[in-house]
Amino acid sequence: MTDTINTIENEALEYVSYKVKDRIGYITLARPEKRNALNFEMVTELIQAFVAAEDDESCKVIVLRAEGGMFCTGADLEFLQQLQDYNYQDNLVDSTHLMQLFRLIYTLKKVVIAQVQGHAISGGCGLAAICDFSFAAPEAKFGYAEVKIGFVPAIVNVFLLRKVGEARAKELLLTGDLISAEDARAYGIINYVVPADELEDKVQAFARKLCTENSRQAMEVTKELVARVQEMSLEESLQHAAEVNAVVRNSEDFQKGVQAFLNKESITW
Repeated sequence: MTDTINTIENEALEYVSYKVKDRIGYITLARPEKRNALNFEMVTELIQAFVAAEDDESCKVIVLRAEGGMFCTGADLEFLQQLQDYNYQDNLVDSTHLMQLFRLIYTLKKVVIAQVQGHAISGGCGLAAICDFSFAAPEAKFGYAEVKIGFVPAIVNVFLLRKVGEARAKELLLTGDLISAEDARAYGIINYVVPADELEDKVQAFARKLCTENSRQAMEVTKELVARVQEMSLEESLQHAAEVNAVVRNSEDFQKGVQAFLNKESITW
């Protein structure tokens, strides 16, 4: 399959690029001269790219990656200077905008894999952590440095608590210290540490594995189930799980997959 640009025109994007190859959608942070730091416009483009990828039938799995030596170093310095002149309403609008990006990635139907070749700090660490899977080079550093400049890591806190628990979240958010990729893996922020010269190949191989071995519908429903049951009581979550089970058993993918399994046939999704 050749590279395609669907739903969103590359010319309309200044800070982000999106392309699809072999059912893998690549969303790339493209501000290497600014260490891929986030500003309002870049967040807007990331939202546009993720919406495009979710709606793109040719895309089954998404890889979030970055150009240059850094993955993402959080908020842009010029943007931070502008925030000093914002009133409460201005800040609420901007904070809500960033929240929408993180919520979108977390609730996206398709699996999102982060390819972290360099430091992921503050909001950048939030981006890496919120993805369903994260691969990182050993040289990459991770951390939430907001408290060191008198800021609060409010939005990332919501998702970090779910991912690593209260003790680890407090350690990371209250110290503001950076940790190594190996420590980030041990803490549960990322999944895999891979030599830098193998990172791209490992991510592509993992994405292709999900594309060919797993049902699109099954991954979508499973991701949604993981997110939703955490908000429910035990009885509510069990009832919801039973209902999801019943619905999926009548799906075309289930029928196809079980039939192949019973017939001892290989299946490529």
